[in-house]
Amino acid sequence: MRNLTITALFFLFGSMAIGQPPTPAPPQRGSVLIVGATAHLGNGQSIINSAIAFENGRLTLVADASTIRIDPSRYTRIYDAEGKHVYPGFIAMNSRLGLVEIEAVRATQDFSEIGEYNPNARSIIAYNADSDILPTVRSNGVLAAQVVPTGGVISGTSGVVQLDAWNWEDAALRTEDGIHLNWPDPRRRSSFPFGPMPAEEQPQDAYDKKVKEIREFFQEAKAYCQSLNPQVRNPRFEAMRGVFEGKQNLYIHTNHARTMQEAVLFAEAMNVRPVLVGAADAWLITDFLREHQVTVVLTKTHRLPSRQDEDIDQPYKTPALLHAAGIPFALASEAAWQQRNLPFEAGQAVGYGLPYEAAVQAITLTPAVILGMAGRIGSLEVGKEATLFISEGDALDMRTHRVTAAFIQGREINLDNKHKQLQRRFEERYRQR
Repeated sequence: MRNLTITALFFLFGSMAIGQPPTPAPPQRGSVLIVGATAHLGNGQSIINSAIAFENGRLTLVADASTIRIDPSRYTRIYDAEGKHVYPGFIAMNSRLGLVEIEAVRATQDFSEIGEYNPNARSIIAYNADSDILPTVRSNGVLAAQVVPTGGVISGTSGVVQLDAWNWEDAALRTEDGIHLNWPDPRRRSSFPFGPMPAEEQPQDAYDKKVKEIREFFQEAKAYCQSLNPQVRNPRFEAMRGVFEGKQNLYIHTNHARTMQEAVLFAEAMNVRPVLVGAADAWLITDFLREHQVTVVLTKTHRLPSRQDEDIDQPYKTPALLHAAGIPFALASEAAWQQRNLPFEAGQAVGYGLPYEAAVQAITLTPAVILGMAGRIGSLEVGKEATLFISEGDALDMRTHRVTAAFIQGREINLDNKHKQLQRRFEERYRQR
């Protein structure tokens, strides 16, 4: 997953002319108190007049400021956040952050491997902590991310990172959280250039063939993993151990109602834990999802509907429908730089019926639960890591959202980024004129 060429170096050095990415913040020293803000805890609750304190990177106080006595002398730094809002750091699911720099330049992309079955391809080791994209994303409150490989049938293994670090080792919160399976699409027709497709290439036959291949691969991998010390080690099958042992998720990327159902039944037959990613048609099969206790990562809600006969605003309404049906779900964008719009996708869902605190939970605690990180991040609770930010206004509303301070593991991070540098540069240029 490593390919850095002269072309990539050209673009990287070109970006240095504007400014380097901000240096990672040092470990927290002293104690911090944020008082007076409306705190959105991430677990579906909020505190209108909150007091939030943290020390040594951990939250030590989350309370209603009007019901407790606060000793200011105990704290090294106090933020008066009256009229502002505090949120847990947003978590970007299904992202390519750190794996791509310029989408139009292949040399800066490092998110896929050659071949169809690559569960042993670990995205975390390709993560570029110096990416210019990361500061632009975290300036909008996205402070952690799931870094996901793409391509093939089994793309590889994703990892979880915090977005202020020197390298991938420092950034890693969890190096391997799950395997990513791209379920085939029965509606996709093979490209046969002349005349009708031959019988063996009809869409249903091709789909059945793909599903059979997936089933055989999983059966072979499961049989291999039943042996703790195989005589011949198979790297691809070794990477599947966490899935079969229940330590990792099987992320199944599919959008259609039929394939979602078939994928869930397949995962149950393999005795693995499925998480549906994409899931555009999830609103059509809520009874099935609830019965099988399936978690959903709903992607790209800012899009057109999937079918001509769907409501034009169906993607906006889907989160509210899942919430009403009791389906646990996380909201996600895709790719890299688009992750900065994650809070606004949640805000759009609020405008179409999703309760506000449920929308916050869909980009904080629910992703943390899916990733197996709920004990560390995702909500404002005593004992968890102090990964949070202060916004001047509603963080789900692009008209009022402005991050004034952000903390990752208690460290106050630099909110400067390439976009702000360009703004200052050209404001100065035209001011001189």
